[in-house]
Amino acid sequence: MGGLLTFEVEHEELKETVRKMVTTAGSAVDQKLRLIDALQHLGVSYHFESEIEDELLNMSSTTDLLSDSNDLNSIAIWFRLLRQQGLHASADIFGKFKEGEGNFKVSLASDVPSLLSLYEACFLAIPGEDILDQALAFATQHLGSYASSNYSGNKEEVRFALLRPIRKRLPRLEARRYIDTFNMDDHQSSKENSASLLRFAQLDFNIVQRLHQEELREIQQWWVDLDVATNFKYARDRIAECYLWVMGMYFEPKYSQGRRLLTKLIAVMSLGDDTYDNYATYEELVPFTEAIERYVIIH
Repeated sequence: MGGLLTFEVEHEELKETVRKMVTTAGSAVDQKLRLIDALQHLGVSYHFESEIEDELLNMSSTTDLLSDSNDLNSIAIWFRLLRQQGLHASADIFGKFKEGEGNFKVSLASDVPSLLSLYEACFLAIPGEDILDQALAFATQHLGSYASSNYSGNKEEVRFALLRPIRKRLPRLEARRYIDTFNMDDHQSSKENSASLLRFAQLDFNIVQRLHQEELREIQQWWVDLDVATNFKYARDRIAECYLWVMGMYFEPKYSQGRRLLTKLIAVMSLGDDTYDNYATYEELVPFTEAIERYVIIH
């Protein structure tokens, strides 16, 4: 117990250290962008929701600062983070990276990190943004070439992005993956700050994982008490799968009660589904279906 308490104390101390990193005034825009991006990948941004909201609100008015920049990497991250937050970011900012013929500059094809950032930004497009459709095709084509070539950089990162862009990843699985691949040299901050960020993410992941394990243990016991194996022999035993669905949407500790309730609800619905598919006769299902259709949703 003493060791657990020590970890929790260290976790709280590091949280304040990281909070100061987020709120420090005077940091370069590109440095702050990469920090917020790392926090989201590492699965710890939920600790700093208001601070990140404030920073991105300020950044939403920094188009002028970026308008003279030719750093595609920073601009693409800026665009993606703002749109993820529901803030305005115009796709026109990518127009500067096109040539006179309307195609994206060939010189960009050699900058893999920027291509990756552009590729991820394109998944925040809205219908009618042709420039992002063109950017996605451009980035996908060249990233695909790197993924199948003798590219000496992080080829696995390129392949993983092409397989599953950020918008299609489960936050907890992404956090676990990113903790293992986190490279302190990629971040424009001191080694000490990067090390503190990584250590905080590791501790936080373990603390949240322990909470998830406790929740699943409680839900599993509820499932056992129902004696599903005896009372519903035709039903699938998929309680862990149901929990994973819910945890994939809401992993944060504050949603603990909601995860418990929603997992149980999905499990009961699964029993109903298996009853339809594997047990009941057509004659039995007719009145059962009619009863379900009479359900009244109270607003």
